[in-house]
Amino acid sequence: MSLTLISATPSPYARLNRIALLEKHIPFTLHSEIPWHKSETQTPKYNPLEKLPVLIFPDRDPIYDSSLIQEYIVGKYADQGPRLVTGDWEVDMRLRQVQVLGQGVMDAVVLKFFETARGKGKASKEWEERQERKIQGGFRAFEELVKNRPQGGEYLFGDELTIADIAVGCAVGFVKFNGALGEGWEERFPSTARWFAGLDERESFRSTRPVMFDIKPDQVI
Repeated sequence: MSLTLISATPSPYARLNRIALLEKHIPFTLHSEIPWHKSETQTPKYNPLEKLPVLIFPDRDPIYDSSLIQEYIVGKYADQGPRLVTGDWEVDMRLRQVQVLGQGVMDAVVLKFFETARGKGKASKEWEERQERKIQGGFRAFEELVKNRPQGGEYLFGDELTIADIAVGCAVGFVKFNGALGEGWEERFPSTARWFAGLDERESFRSTRPVMFDIKPDQVI
């Protein structure tokens, strides 16, 4: 079955799914686009919410929302390692909670970016500060997770990569890419920085690092 993932090059949400697909060696075609470009985007054709990522199949309706796509990859390809979950219901609930935390940090980075982009005199300082608190809170939680990982091992849960590692790695990578925490975040969250540096050299992470696209104002929907 041929799969196509519609992605945007800077998107940490699509990166979650790209990494899962690569780790499980699932063949797929990557279609990168700028979802706001009215003359080029195919996103609205597959997702009425006009959001990425979208996983497209040749013989069934598409799946949209990165969490749901991740759930599909984990469940559909459960027999292909790494499993990305543990199989223990209680532990897997914790994995999914960490995934929610990681995506919440991504959401806050995006919200802060667009608020700041409104420009001086238009952006809400209170709104920006609220998103900043979310990002800081998320990173404090990441720091505790990394410090308390089993036997100081490579992964957050157990001895194999899981959806939790992917989510936190993508969130930290997005903050590093976006600069949402400014300079010196590595000194403030040293355990997270060291853990991330190792994870980010993994082939699936290295090959999916975010890249900014060129938004053309005259093409924005």
